[in-house]
Amino acid sequence: MNALHFGAGNIGRGFIGKLLSDSGIFVTFADINQTQIDQINQNKQYGVRIVGGESRVEMVQHVSAIHSQDEQAVIQQVKNADLVTTAVGPNVLGFIAPLLAKALVIRLESGNTQALNVIACENMVRGTSFFKAKIFEQLTASQQAEIEKYVGFVDSAVDRIVPPAEVNPSDPLEVTVEEFSEWIVDKTQFKGDVPNIKGMELTDNLMAFVERKLFTLNTGHLICAYLGKQAGVKWIKEAIAINSIRSAVKSTMEESGAVLIKRYGFDPQAHFTYIEKILKRFANPYLNDDVNRVGREPVRKLSENDRLIKPLTGTLEYGLANQHLISGVVMALQYRNEDDPQAVELAQFIAEQGVEAAIVRYTGLTDSNLISQIVSAYGE
Repeated sequence: MNALHFGAGNIGRGFIGKLLSDSGIFVTFADINQTQIDQINQNKQYGVRIVGGESRVEMVQHVSAIHSQDEQAVIQQVKNADLVTTAVGPNVLGFIAPLLAKALVIRLESGNTQALNVIACENMVRGTSFFKAKIFEQLTASQQAEIEKYVGFVDSAVDRIVPPAEVNPSDPLEVTVEEFSEWIVDKTQFKGDVPNIKGMELTDNLMAFVERKLFTLNTGHLICAYLGKQAGVKWIKEAIAINSIRSAVKSTMEESGAVLIKRYGFDPQAHFTYIEKILKRFANPYLNDDVNRVGREPVRKLSENDRLIKPLTGTLEYGLANQHLISGVVMALQYRNEDDPQAVELAQFIAEQGVEAAIVRYTGLTDSNLISQIVSAYGE
């Protein structure tokens, strides 16, 4: 079995690429980093350092790489692939969609009508559905209909902390990951046989798991980063070690968790146990996870379907407490980082138009009372 994976960065190599390789699948990475491409093709393997109670290195083999802008190379891979996956970041999906659309058409025109499944492994809700829409923008109605017959677009939820790590001189491709990983896919969206991939879990209720991860791991991680930055620490593990920050992070995840319990009928005690597991992951002493890395791109993280606004609107839907989530929105609006274009954009917009206009523009919120509460909290 062959897979084409877009994105040879830390998540691509340390998470999805490793799971595929561990399952006996030959992985071809597509990326724009020529140095990494050359290293993969030369070494044909790399190490993944897994850190939890202890630290160990596992080797990933059966890999190669191509340049993601090499049109002919990408088309050739798509023509013969059994699976296409991505870990490029939500903002990049739209850039690779036109070439993948062209490659899918050529695949079918070449006579290959074997089932192919596409899975976008991104930190976003229904990322593959978004990717599919971008791909279909490039196709005629008849092309769309043909692709629908043979290509499955499978939404997924992914969860593994993969921070940047110091380069290992003897293996520059080595990546450090936490021991915990979760890759949950919507089994109803596959075409043909569902691939047997170690570590990939199947569900017919994906949104419950997507939102559980988004409202817990992503929300808590972001709050920890913002409070850590305010406290002047560099690493998430340092931030969560501060009692007041740990308490605020936990309280925020309890607010978002109350939405999940109402919406999906989660067992409250089981979800509180899940929250404690997340807090323990943040405190992993082996992970050097920079607060600015976690806090970056505030415009994306303030969007209506992301980790702050979506649980916040859920509290309105069910009449639940939300003061900690409101504080999180305020901290996102106040996030400043001159090396982050989105933070610069947001700060400039607030300076020119005011915070209320920024809330309306970037969050999609329409509830005037909630907007007033955020504006008031921002002023304080």
